[in-house]
Parts: sequence; C-alpha cells; structure tokens
Amino acid sequence: MPIVVTAVFHPAEGKKDQLVQALQAAIPAVHEEEGCLLYAIHDAADGSITMIEKWTTAELLDAHANGPAVAALEAAVGSFIESPTTVTTMAPIEAGTEVQGLL
Repeated sequence: MPIVVTAVFHPAEGKKDQLVQALQAAIPAVHEEEGCLLYAIHDAADGSITMIEKWTTAELLDAHANGPAVAALEAAVGSFIESPTTVTTMAPIEAGTEVQGLL
C-alpha cells in the first residue's frame, strides 16, 4: 500500500513567494527519486504551503527523507519559514470508487 504524506510549510512574513520558489526548484530532483508517485505543492487558504506526497513504500519514503534532495530542500527553505514544517505520514483507507476514493 502506498504512503501519503503532507508537509505543511509556514512561511515567514513576507517570504511566501521565496518559499514557493525554493520548493519549485527542489521538486524536479524529488520527482526523479525511486518510489515518488506524487510530490506537489499547494497554496492553502490559511497562508501556508502544503506539499502532498505519495510514495510506493515506506522504505523508499525513508530513503527520500534521509537523502540529498530533502537536505537541499531544508537548506533552501530555512530562511523562508517561521516555524518547523508539520509533516504527517498516512496510510490510505479505501472508500468509494477506486479513482475517487484513494489518493
């Protein structure tokens, strides 16, 4: 079963655009990683930026989390966030149709 992750970034005041640019620059390297099914950023109504991720296995997610792409991302966004990123790891629960009921 794939693993779904949300990572909520809390931009420092006046730094949201720079945060988005730093995340956009990091995405291509992550898309090349083994096991990456989805790695996409979204602008949330509360002013945060949310990364939605989907990985084929927990092991490949762990490799990503401990790999060079995440280290580079953390270094790139560090001065643009006001508090630590909120990361939630989830296992999908099937519901409804196959297309609509699973991320």
